[in-house]
Amino acid sequence: MAVASRAQRPAERGDEPAARHRILEAALRAFMENGYAATSTLEIATRARVSKRELYALVGNKQDMLIACISARAKRLDLSADFPIVDDRETLAQALAAFGAKLVREVSDPAVVAVFRLAIAEAVRAPEVAEALQSTGRRAARAALRTILAGARAAGLLTGRPAELAEQFSGLLWGDLMINLLLGVSQRPGPRDIAQRAREAAAAFLRLHPLPDGALTGAGPGGL
Repeated sequence: MAVASRAQRPAERGDEPAARHRILEAALRAFMENGYAATSTLEIATRARVSKRELYALVGNKQDMLIACISARAKRLDLSADFPIVDDRETLAQALAAFGAKLVREVSDPAVVAVFRLAIAEAVRAPEVAEALQSTGRRAARAALRTILAGARAAGLLTGRPAELAEQFSGLLWGDLMINLLLGVSQRPGPRDIAQRAREAAAAFLRLHPLPDGALTGAGPGGL
């Protein structure tokens, strides 16, 4: 009886993380090259050097792969345990600038921009791409930003609904940048430009939302 090749053998337990990583990388590449609807699980398995049975066992179906790809990137937007507690306007300005820079840095990555383009291109044939991007990827960013703003409101530094405040800050942060990236008419900004964009957005946001009347806390540079 012929011995199965390495590519055909089910992954041993210790190999599972590496095999899963190969599957997700292969899936994303195939989606970008062929489109989501036209990509088969067989092609992904072949690219990842795994069997279809292994592919389904480690990740799942095509939609599961897409969601896993987006989720892996979205986790980078989670607030770290050492993220500063917002208790004055200066810290709020710093928190908004730090998260804003992180958001632009992650979302302007060419791989993420490619996923947005994929969602647009597949909007009719495979609306699940846009649904996965909206529910998994964009939700993470909005949730983290709302957490910062909810903390600021609880500290008496802002008034308003965190969800609406988050949308406003996002608008100030991005401007036309994302549209220009999607159209390919702008290059991804460098670290210095990203940091400056985030600081300016934080300052503009806080100018629109001055310290509420009666709040007894220091106003830092962002509280002008």
